[in-house]
Amino acid sequence: MSTWFDDLEARLNQQLEAFLQANPAQQARLEQQEARDRQERLSQERLQLQQQAQELRQTLLRLATEIRQWQARCSKARAAGASDLAARAEAHLGSLMLQGRQQWQQLAERGARFAAVEAALEQLSSAAQANPATLEAEWAAFESEQALQQLKRQQQQR
Repeated sequence: MSTWFDDLEARLNQQLEAFLQANPAQQARLEQQEARDRQERLSQERLQLQQQAQELRQTLLRLATEIRQWQARCSKARAAGASDLAARAEAHLGSLMLQGRQQWQQLAERGARFAAVEAALEQLSSAAQANPATLEAEWAAFESEQALQQLKRQQQQR
């Protein structure tokens, strides 16, 4: 079921597409803005991944310390003949080691995602350097922007 708002949105999208086809400089400007927006999102994601990786490394260091402590406790309990206590300590040690493996896996996943984000940022940077905006292109974009604003004003007056 189509509403008047859906119809309006579809009509505006059609007009925008027609406008962009008639004004390739504006299309280029729009694509540049989308690239800048994507670069910003990727930069934020990279920062977030770095922070998460740092937190995971800190957690792994704490776990490593705790594992060493429980290994010593297991040895001490076995040496003292407290087999029940040693068995419970070994079970806890196994749980800690499982947590450590899971943390390593998460760190590896963050590393893989970080590498993908870095590659995407490098690709965006290379594309931006290969296609610098010229004064002529910027002027055409300005004129296109003016025409788009005029089109929007006409649409609102209807």
